[in-house]
Amino acid sequence: MSWTDSLIRIRNFEIEELRKRLLALLDRRAALEAELKDLDEEARRESAHARDDAAAGWYLAGFRVGWKQRRTRVEGDLRALAAEEEGARDALSQAFEALKKVEKAAEGIAAAAAKDEARRETQAMDEQALRRRLAG
Repeated sequence: MSWTDSLIRIRNFEIEELRKRLLALLDRRAALEAELKDLDEEARRESAHARDDAAAGWYLAGFRVGWKQRRTRVEGDLRALAAEEEGARDALSQAFEALKKVEKAAEGIAAAAAKDEARRETQAMDEQALRRRLAG
């Protein structure tokens, strides 16, 4: 195994780790969006309950204060997660670029080695032909 193969394997490992990180972030975002949806549904249910029951209406103002705080926290978490997700996507993109550079370098090295091997074979065949000519 050449050093380029090792470097390609390392780059592929980095890409897989970055993909896992991005998937975890996407899962976290989905969970936060579901939590936001649940909060909104809870607020609708509580408002409907307050319309039906006058005693529950007294508690609606307190509920809404707590609800706004929870919603603000989730929205803040979503904004922070969006920034982290963007960073993860950028890192993944850079890892792919680095892999392509290594693969291109490996191809160049392999092509140069093949060209050098072909040159040596040609020299060896020319030398054999010359020996035959001189001997024969």
